[in-house]
Amino acid sequence: MAHSNTLISDLLKFIPRHDFESIVRKHGGNRYVKRFDCWQQLVTLLFAQAANRASLREIEQSMEVNDPRLYHLGIKTVRRSTLADANRKRPSEMFEALFYKLVERTQVLTPKHKFRFKNPLLTWDATIISLCLSVFPWSKFGQTKGALKLHVQLNNSGNIPDFIAATPGSVHDSTAAKRFFELKPDSIYCFDRGYWDYTLFRRINNAKAFFVTRTKETMNYTVTGQHAQPTGSGVISDEIIILKNDKYQRPLRLIRYYDKEDGDVFEFLTNNFRLAAYTISKIYQARWQIEAFFKWIKQNLKIKTFLGTNQNAVLSQIWVAMCYFLLLAYIKYQTKFKPSLFYLHKRIQDALFSRLTVIDLLTASKQRLDRFKINEFQYALF
Repeated sequence: MAHSNTLISDLLKFIPRHDFESIVRKHGGNRYVKRFDCWQQLVTLLFAQAANRASLREIEQSMEVNDPRLYHLGIKTVRRSTLADANRKRPSEMFEALFYKLVERTQVLTPKHKFRFKNPLLTWDATIISLCLSVFPWSKFGQTKGALKLHVQLNNSGNIPDFIAATPGSVHDSTAAKRFFELKPDSIYCFDRGYWDYTLFRRINNAKAFFVTRTKETMNYTVTGQHAQPTGSGVISDEIIILKNDKYQRPLRLIRYYDKEDGDVFEFLTNNFRLAAYTISKIYQARWQIEAFFKWIKQNLKIKTFLGTNQNAVLSQIWVAMCYFLLLAYIKYQTKFKPSLFYLHKRIQDALFSRLTVIDLLTASKQRLDRFKINEFQYALF
């Protein structure tokens, strides 16, 4: 009888296993392991993300049902206690390192951002994942709450995260930016008022990079000149200013922009004197991409309910979830799949153990999808 591998088996071919095994050796992840090794742990956690399984029991039961097909994956049915022990003890840094390997591979395929300038465009923001303090005592955030904060740098070329730092919820956005984010010359960093910090502004400027942000009502400054005359397109004024603050004394541009759709006037601050004022306003408007990213991962990935309670288990799950997101992005860009990531995710979810390859799934007709009971919907674009 002829056989073919399942979709999830084909999906795993996009994971650089050689790199992952090197990472595991570096961190000693398989030390003293007899059966359930780090590769099996990774496959199991990726399966949980792709199949939308929220608990150890659900994962165990799903794998038991599909036990005859697991040999294609090179794994066996796992008991929930075994998976829980692995998540608790094995270093989450292994999955973090795999995430950055996938970033490198995916960035080769991503389309450029929509703007004409060639500078890398990067957006900073953070999102809070609420946790129960009594269950996750290491996540104390205030007196009675628990939380984990993900600080993300989103690359607007492809709208993929190329850097993530996980901290306690109490860590301020600007503090995390100064501590974790690497600054590269000629890059443009876009962020909201949460990153308002004169020291950070100076560090970006000294790195020969640029920033675009919103002004604060409490900002004190002196107008020293006119950078350019308003040229329509909603630009009201484009002034050169100096902040009344000893921590940053370099000239800046203050741009006022009228948004016809909202009927509001916005003020933007930047150290970039090359780009048109209208372009600066559109750079800040492009910040919505990172908000869309946060919304997507919280709605579609398992990063709000966790398989373990210690910090290592939580971080392992989050890093694998981010690896799965990059895996979807890599497949989308490599195959030039036009529908949204959400649509790709749902197709894969509905066909994980079907005898299909990824290419078959993405090019299959509606009639063939019906044979595998895969629903054809028009999902909202991401």
